[in-house]
Amino acid sequence: MDEQDGTVDAPTPAADESELWAWDGLPGIPVSAGALVHDRAGRLLLLKPTYKSGWTIPGGVMEATETPWEACRREVLEETGLTVTEGRLVAVDTRPAKNRKALGLRFLFDCGTVPDDRLAAIVLQPAEVSDFRFADPDEALELLRPAVRRRVAAAVASPQCVYLQDGMPVEGVR
Repeated sequence: MDEQDGTVDAPTPAADESELWAWDGLPGIPVSAGALVHDRAGRLLLLKPTYKSGWTIPGGVMEATETPWEACRREVLEETGLTVTEGRLVAVDTRPAKNRKALGLRFLFDCGTVPDDRLAAIVLQPAEVSDFRFADPDEALELLRPAVRRRVAAAVASPQCVYLQDGMPVEGVR
């Protein structure tokens, strides 16, 4: 604590950035970014993770030095070998704090249609993804894990970006 003005200095980040702190030493909020990737038939790319049950979309946790869009692109590349160059933000979702975990922010980008030749070259990250498939939007919603299902359903139902809390639209927010 600075005795002159009563302020507390924020912790100094480690040189390797493995322990970066939020601004002013405040607790960080976990952030993730996901991608809607379509084939020419309009089906969504789904992934089967090795570390949890059910199906999900490409995406994952944002690194401390990334923006949400950078995290989305990196995660799609790591998990599938696909490079996405365009995206439209379609949802921002908050996941409630629970079980000693902080509230989290989830960004969802629609990365458009990927050409067949690039989709044929998908290479999965075996440590995290065991399988992939394409599914029509209705089938995809049945297969997705509940939290992701709510987010994707709200995003595909709206022509504009949606703000969600636990996957549900918030009254009064447009």
